[in-house]
Amino acid sequence: MKINIHTHHSTGQKEIVEIVNQYPTTLDNTLSAYSVGIHPWYINEEHIEEELALLEQQIQGVNCLAIGECGIDKKINISLNVQLDVFKKQLLLAEKYKKAVILHVVSAYQEVIAIKKELNITVPLIIHGFNKKQQVAESLWKNGFYLSFGKHLIYNEALRDTFAQVPREQIFLETDDAEEITIVEVYEVAEQLGKDIERQIEKNYKTVFNR
Repeated sequence: MKINIHTHHSTGQKEIVEIVNQYPTTLDNTLSAYSVGIHPWYINEEHIEEELALLEQQIQGVNCLAIGECGIDKKINISLNVQLDVFKKQLLLAEKYKKAVILHVVSAYQEVIAIKKELNITVPLIIHGFNKKQQVAESLWKNGFYLSFGKHLIYNEALRDTFAQVPREQIFLETDDAEEITIVEVYEVAEQLGKDIERQIEKNYKTVFNR
């Protein structure tokens, strides 16, 4: 069984588990597995409390496996303080309802590590679309984060070296919003870099999402 931990496009293939990314105001709760969260790009300060209240209702759905994607992005114009506030509130909801979190992080890995410690977050935190150097990867996995790899694993040979070093128990694969690749193609590359990747990711999925 192949697991696509984070996708914006449901393919409906029965042999693949897809966690489809959703936003609170446009949620499709007919999906068999999804995440829902407030992405830092789309924070609307005028309506944020309403969206957080809506999010709290939605994450209690049986098919909602995770909160997200949410996180911190230092390369956008939205105030960092506002981003931090919204992110922390989502982490606390995740802790309250024991949901994993799928993270969007840009130029803020140390901040995310610090927040995990500050709030004493115990639920699984998954960095989606990881494509940085081994030093960053190591600081994340040593602090208990999971790393999810997607299209960059296909196109970036240096990233493959990093992937090979990550503990197998902390790895996932995804397609994100890419339509030019399939999760099968991502698995094909990953399986060249380590034995029993499919079996290990299925085990990780069951551990993280209690499935």
